[in-house]
Amino acid sequence: MAAEVSGPDLLSVVVLLGAGVVAVPLFKRLGLGSVLGYLAAGLVIGPFGLKFFTDPQTILHVAELGVVMFLFLIGLEMQPSRLWGLRKDIFGLGALQVGLCAVLLTGVGIATGFPIAQSFVAGAGFVLTSTAIVMQLLEERGEIASPQGQRMVSILLFEDLAIVPLLALVAFLAPISTTTTGGLLWMDIGIGIGAIVGLVLAGKYLLNPLFGFLAQSRAREVMTAAALLVVLGAALIMQVSGLSMAMGAFLAGVLLSESTFRHQLEADVEPFRGILLGLFFLAVGMSLDLSVVAANWQTVIFYVLAFKLVKGAGIYIVARLLKSSNREALERAVIMAQGGEFAFVLYSTATAVGILDGEANAILTAIIIFSMVLTPLFIVALRLLLPKEEQAMEGVDVAEGLSGNVLIIGFGRFGQISSQPLLLRGVDISIIDNDIEMIQAAAQFGFKVYYGDGTRLDILHAAGAGRAQAVLICVDKAETILTIAHLIKAEFPLVQIYARAYDRGTTIELIKIGVDYQMRETFESAVVFGQNTLIGLGVDPQVAADIAADVRQRDAERLDLQLAGDIYAGNDLMKGNAPVPGPLIKPRQAGRALNEETASVLPSPQGADAN
Repeated sequence: MAAEVSGPDLLSVVVLLGAGVVAVPLFKRLGLGSVLGYLAAGLVIGPFGLKFFTDPQTILHVAELGVVMFLFLIGLEMQPSRLWGLRKDIFGLGALQVGLCAVLLTGVGIATGFPIAQSFVAGAGFVLTSTAIVMQLLEERGEIASPQGQRMVSILLFEDLAIVPLLALVAFLAPISTTTTGGLLWMDIGIGIGAIVGLVLAGKYLLNPLFGFLAQSRAREVMTAAALLVVLGAALIMQVSGLSMAMGAFLAGVLLSESTFRHQLEADVEPFRGILLGLFFLAVGMSLDLSVVAANWQTVIFYVLAFKLVKGAGIYIVARLLKSSNREALERAVIMAQGGEFAFVLYSTATAVGILDGEANAILTAIIIFSMVLTPLFIVALRLLLPKEEQAMEGVDVAEGLSGNVLIIGFGRFGQISSQPLLLRGVDISIIDNDIEMIQAAAQFGFKVYYGDGTRLDILHAAGAGRAQAVLICVDKAETILTIAHLIKAEFPLVQIYARAYDRGTTIELIKIGVDYQMRETFESAVVFGQNTLIGLGVDPQVAADIAADVRQRDAERLDLQLAGDIYAGNDLMKGNAPVPGPLIKPRQAGRALNEETASVLPSPQGADAN
């Protein structure tokens, strides 16, 4: 019993996990995002909610490792050449945004009657955007690799670098500091630069040989431990040198981005990153001191809104000056108009040297947290207020009055390959698609593709479906394929219809509609793939060809049975690999000694084959 009493506090672990499991799916279903879910859950279980936790700062310090690992994974996607390509955004856009916003936010403090030193510290802390929240939002939206996402990542990287000179400035402005000198400032900067150079050299000459040596041991747990050692070790070096831990982890990721072990490292670190990052947001929610907010609620509300609006205005101005679109500038302003986790470090340092007192630190911390909490809500509001983004139609013509002998609907990989025999024969074809980016890309390779939605009857008329000899349905979604086939069969009954089928269920539906020809998109290529595998395993090429022909015959027979029955008809025509005796299958043709080796695909849970 004594061992149980002194053991780990499982209740705390269960509460933390339970809060995230309940809140995050609920908030995501409401369209508010996982970040706000974690923050709200932290507030509920924290010292000002249900009081499961009384010291959120302890959890926050541990959970900051989630941000560290997140930046490591981002670094793994940033090859040095790619990072070098972002240098103008990092040191140009980043410096301009940080500088302008710092001046504007300092001005807010001065205008409301605070001394210059306090105003600068308060404003500089709010300049440092939350890396965790922005990166999580970009990841959820799938925009980290997009041009606008890369610009935000560049700004965040510059802000991570800016924490060193900002901390030095705080020490320089300190009223109780008498030891801060120019020499000390340059020493701090020199130590930081030395740490970066040392990390780069270690990454270049030590990390790959280290992981190569460990890989020979074939011990998965050792590789995982080494991955964590690299991430945390790089973070520790940067922290001791006065830089941010996130910067160290990011640099370690960049240095390993061209390593042969990159994917292994990503798989090892990802589970820790997800859990700790969620824990970080929970701890931020817990850190909100509601007693301070209640006593100073007018001040908190005023500065949250004033700082967000002023910083957002600064971000928007910089974005527009550097030729970003109005929509991108607004989105960047809303996403980045918040304080971040590094502000807690800056305010704590300012309190330690006498620039801020304890109450001011608590109020500013509450302002930062509220700004973080409000960000997902502001994004939802912006999405509701902005009109739906329309794609630029530059160089794209709308389908109208087309007259080709063959109309191709959908020009992805399947449509592109299907068009080649027709074009080589000199057939006059018309092509429509509703993906503007694909249309613009196809034009660079010599294709004229018109914009049009094949599920609309008026577009089919405009594209010449009624005048064509044949229509090729080459889109990739099963429901879209069937909709177009129904429309064409009903409106243009004399036109031949050739359709790409997504799966076996779609094939059956297309046959019932009455199309002239259908082809499951993966069937033939998979049969040829298996045939060549047999040849590679030493099977005679003619025997392999006979087996492939038998697969096609079995599949056709099975399809006929399914048309007369249901999706499970003809199962005896398949060969499975389960060690359970099945019904005997009579050989279809003499001389096919290996026909029992042919395979097929089982029905999916939805009642349709994946093939």
